Amino acid sequence: MGTALVYHEDMTAARLLWDDPECEIECPERLTTALERLQQRGLEQRCLQLAAREASEAELGLVHSPEYVALVRGTQALGTGELQTLSGQYDAVYFHPSTFHCARLAVGAALQLVDAVLAGAVRNGLALVRPPGHHSQRAAANGFCVFNNVAIAARHAQRQHGLHRILIVDWDVHHGQGIQYIFEDDPSVLYFSWHRYEHGRFWPYLRESDADAVGQGPGLGFTVNLPWNQVGMGNADYVAAFLHVLLPVAFEFNPELVLVSAGFDSAIGDPEGQMQATPECFAHLTQLLQVLAGGRVCAVLEGGYHLESLSQSVCMMVQALLGDPAPPLSGPMVPHGSALESIQSVRVAQAPHWMSLQQQGVAPVLSPSPYSPEGRPSSLLLTGRPEFKAAATQDVAALSSLLDQPRLNPTPPVRTAVALAAPDAALALPSDVLCEEGSAPQEETQAWARPHEALAQDRALTALGKVLYLLDRILDGQVSSGVAVTPACAAAATLDVAIRCGLSHGAQRLLCLAVGQLDRPPDLTDDGRNLWLNIGGKEAAALSMFHVSVPLPGTTGGFLSCVLALVLPLAYSFQPDLVLVALGPAHGLRDPQAALLAALLRGPAGGRVLALVDEESTPQLVVVLARVLHGEAAPSLGPFSMASPEDVQALMQLRGQLEPRWKMLQVASEAGGPGSG
Repeated sequence: MGTALVYHEDMTAARLLWDDPECEIECPERLTTALERLQQRGLEQRCLQLAAREASEAELGLVHSPEYVALVRGTQALGTGELQTLSGQYDAVYFHPSTFHCARLAVGAALQLVDAVLAGAVRNGLALVRPPGHHSQRAAANGFCVFNNVAIAARHAQRQHGLHRILIVDWDVHHGQGIQYIFEDDPSVLYFSWHRYEHGRFWPYLRESDADAVGQGPGLGFTVNLPWNQVGMGNADYVAAFLHVLLPVAFEFNPELVLVSAGFDSAIGDPEGQMQATPECFAHLTQLLQVLAGGRVCAVLEGGYHLESLSQSVCMMVQALLGDPAPPLSGPMVPHGSALESIQSVRVAQAPHWMSLQQQGVAPVLSPSPYSPEGRPSSLLLTGRPEFKAAATQDVAALSSLLDQPRLNPTPPVRTAVALAAPDAALALPSDVLCEEGSAPQEETQAWARPHEALAQDRALTALGKVLYLLDRILDGQVSSGVAVTPACAAAATLDVAIRCGLSHGAQRLLCLAVGQLDRPPDLTDDGRNLWLNIGGKEAAALSMFHVSVPLPGTTGGFLSCVLALVLPLAYSFQPDLVLVALGPAHGLRDPQAALLAALLRGPAGGRVLALVDEESTPQLVVVLARVLHGEAAPSLGPFSMASPEDVQALMQLRGQLEPRWKMLQVASEAGGPGSG
C-alpha cells in the first residue's frame, strides 16, 4: 500500500494564445515546476507512477451536459480568433486546440487515482493535473476550469464503487462553486470549502459562498462554507478551521473516501490568495485528513500560481501522503480575530445539522437563511475577476528568503522503532519498523533510576534502559518516533525519568499526554518547557496553564471532542518538539482511540512522538501504535455517539480556563484578543 502519482505530459500542451493578464497565470509551468521539484526531492520515485488516461464522454456526462461536452470537443477545430471569442463568453476562461484533450486527461487522472485507491492498489495519491476543475459547472467553463475533475471523480466513486459517503475538502483560495452547485442537495457528499471572500468583494462574488449557504433540501448541512474575510490567513487559521469545523463534522459524517480539491493559491506568496500559510502547513492538513476514511485520500490539483510556493506545497503534501512526518509549523500559533469570527459563523450555521458541533456548546439556531438558490447568478460572464496584480502584498525579498529555506527537515534514517521487554516474533509489525535492541549505558540508567524505588528491580531497570536509548535516538534525529513497553509497576517512575531526560537532552518544549492512573511528578515546575495533560483524571481541572486534567469521556463523540477541542489545540498552541504519550495502568482507551491520539499528535512535534505502553496492555496495542506512528491510517472509532452532558460541561469549563493562554482553543467571543488582527 503506497502512494500514487498520476500525471501526463500532454496536460502541459494547452496555453494562452493571446494577451490576457487575468488568464496568463494558468500556465503549463505550474505542472512542470511541481514535477521537477518532486523529482529533485526523490518523492516522485517513491510513488507508484501512473500515466493519466483520457476520460470517456460518458464519464464526463456524469456531471456535464452533452451539449457542453460537444461544445468543448468542437474547440479542437477552432482558430485562435474563434477560440478567443468563445472564451470571452465565460468568466476567466481560455480555450486552446488542446484543451479538450488536456481536460479529458485531467478528469481521467482523477478517476484512475480513485480506482487505484478503492481497489486497494495504493493507500492514497495525488493527480497532478491541469486545467483545474472546481469552478466548472454542468454547462459552463468558469475560472480556468473546463470539466469538474473532483465532482466527476465523486460521482464515479458512487456509481462504479458503490460508495455512500464521500467528503470533498476544497482548500483552494477561491470558492469551488461548481462543486457546490452539483452536490448541494445530495447528502451522500459532504463538501467543505474555505475561500477568500471579503464579505462578497472577492471573485466569484457569490452570495452562496457565505457561511449560511449550507445546502438545499435533503442536502442541508452537507455544504460547509468557511469564508475568509481578510487576506493574510496563516498556519494557525488553517489548522483552527480543521480542528473546530471540518474534523468534528467529518468524523460524524464518517466518509468512505476523502477527495481533496488541492489548490495551493491559498499558500504564501500566491498573487491570487495573498495568504500567509507556509508550505509545511499543507503536510499538516493532509496528515489530519488521513485519520478519516481509513486513510483513503485522493488529492487533485486545482489552483496555485506562485510557482515556487506551489511546488514546495505539492512536495509537502506528497511527503505526508507517503507517511513522512510533517515538519513543525513556523510562527506563533495564534489565529487572527477575523478567522475566529468566520469559524464561529460556520459553527453556528452548521450546528442545527451536526451533533458534533452541538456537543461543543454551539447553540443550534434554526432561522431562515437569507441565501436562496433563486436569483443565483448565471454561470456565464457576469463580472470579471479583479485585475491581476503581478505581486502579492508580501515583501518579495522576505518571501524569497522564506521559500529558499529547505522546507524538508532531514528525514531520520528510521521512521519508527519499537522497544520491547523481550523479542516477540509474533507481533505483526510493518517490515520497516525497527525492533530496537539497544540500551542506554548501565551507569546512566542506574543514575536516572536511583530516586525511584519502583525502578530498583532488574526488569524495570532493563526496560528503562531501552526507553532512554530510544528517547536519545529520537532526540538526536536517528529515529522519528517510537513505542516502548514498560512494567506496569514502574509506569509512573519510567514516565518521570523520560520527562526529565527529554528536557535535559535537548527538548525545549515537551508535551506529556498521560492516560490513566498517572500523576504528574510533584516537583515538575511550570517553567514553560513542559505541558502535562492527563486524560482519565477524576475531574476536569486546570491546576495551572501547564497542568491540565480531564476525565476520560465515555462515548465516541465525547472522546472526539476531547481530542479535537482540547488536546490538539493545546498541542498546536504549545508547539512541542517532543511528545510523550503514556498509557498507564487501567488507561481505559480502546486500541482505535489510542491509535487516533498517537496519529494526530505526530503533527505538532514534527513526528517526534514516543509512546510508553505498560506491559499489561495487549500486544495488538503496540502494533497499532507502531503502525500509525509509521504513517498508516488509524482504525475506525466506530459509530458516532453523542457526548454526555457531564463531558460537555467539563470540556467547556476547561476551555474557558485555558483559552487566555492557549490561543488555538479560541473559536468565538475571544476574537480580537492579543495577536489577532
